[in-house]
Amino acid sequence: MKIESDELSAGTGGRTATYDRIGVGYRQIRRPDPRLAALIAGGLGDARTVVNVGAGAGSYEPEDREVTAVEPSRVMLDQHPGTRKVRAVAQELPFVDGAFDAAMAVMTVHHWPDPARGLAELRRVSRRQAVFTWDPAHATELWLFEEYLPEIGKADRSAFTPLSVVTGALDAHTVLPFPVPHDFTDGFRAAFWRRPESYLDPAVRGASSTLARRPASAVEPGIARLRADLRSGAWQRRHAGLLERESVDYGYRLVLAGS
Repeated sequence: MKIESDELSAGTGGRTATYDRIGVGYRQIRRPDPRLAALIAGGLGDARTVVNVGAGAGSYEPEDREVTAVEPSRVMLDQHPGTRKVRAVAQELPFVDGAFDAAMAVMTVHHWPDPARGLAELRRVSRRQAVFTWDPAHATELWLFEEYLPEIGKADRSAFTPLSVVTGALDAHTVLPFPVPHDFTDGFRAAFWRRPESYLDPAVRGASSTLARRPASAVEPGIARLRADLRSGAWQRRHAGLLERESVDYGYRLVLAGS
């Protein structure tokens, strides 16, 4: 299958995609990390044709395979460098059964209105699935939410799709942990756990759906407290142990299914 145009709009139903609002400048902050890229590429196995559902700007799409990007947001598709781009939603993929060797989805399932249906669609159009997600039931919480933005952290855990739903809908056979390295380049939720000053940057917060979707009144007071703690050295004293670690398991998982 080869789709040359990014003008096809299938199944969006007139919805306004979240990333039409927060996706501007996304590629500058959300730079793919080679360690996660290697994990995902390994999870795709021997697949030659891949559909990337919720593709965003194309992070983690393997360059040595034929990839079709599916994304509902025009803003994100405009930042995607590929030529095979389809504007559609996960729960209504415009492809025939078994159209691809593999399907991938990276940090996107929690944005889908019907995750179970979307995951079923991944299984329908591919023989193998690789889904990278976050387990909201994981015990270790990022200090940013535990200490400075607890209400946002609580809401985020409620909003994310439970790992059990993802594994169950896919009939997954493997779940691989991904501890976040201290120098991780992809600026998602927990990327800057050892670089706390990064969260003071509005551009960094704007590239994280967890923070960008919240009003300034819910975010700025916590960020102001973080700024004060960094200036006084309170954060450094409280988290001296973190500054010595190379990586932390914050609950990110690669879920594999199919063959």
